[in-house]
Amino acid sequence: MTLGATQGAQTKAAILRAARERFAAQGYERTTIRAVAADARIDPSMVMRYFGSKEKLFDAALAVDLRLPDLSAVPADALPAALVRHFVERWEGDPADDALLVLLRSAVTNERAAERMREVFASQVAPALAAALGPERAARTAGLVAAQLLGLGLARYLLRLPAVVSLTPDAVVEALTPALAATLGDPA
Repeated sequence: MTLGATQGAQTKAAILRAARERFAAQGYERTTIRAVAADARIDPSMVMRYFGSKEKLFDAALAVDLRLPDLSAVPADALPAALVRHFVERWEGDPADDALLVLLRSAVTNERAAERMREVFASQVAPALAAALGPERAARTAGLVAAQLLGLGLARYLLRLPAVVSLTPDAVVEALTPALAATLGDPA
């Protein structure tokens, strides 16, 4: 990679980070290209050069890869804890730069973000659960699993509810695992 390409990649990464932080803090409607550029310490024309519009910047900032592990290899009794731990570890890393949390915050007020959230869970969570549980059980439980995991993200990382924030990551996993186990449980 040449120096120019390296600088370009760094600039693009800085723009995306600033955009995620702005979209997470202010939502789509209140975020401006100028504010993102100021946060990235660049001229607003650079944001437009790389992304073309606020809408395209939003799309790029919300490219979400849940990085789910191969759940088919996880024993059934360990699946609930594995899912909770995966999301907690992901969000504990850098919640301000996590596109999923930006998407969650934006989805309540922006239909485009809500549609993207539905796409992420339909294309990533449902198939991962299907590999572990089979397609029928996954179809019945995927939405409720999403509700519990997104509820955790909302309470701990966006709303920052003190009773949830005060828990250690291990305590979160321990407390939420039984609820997710009940959701994933085989009704037979």
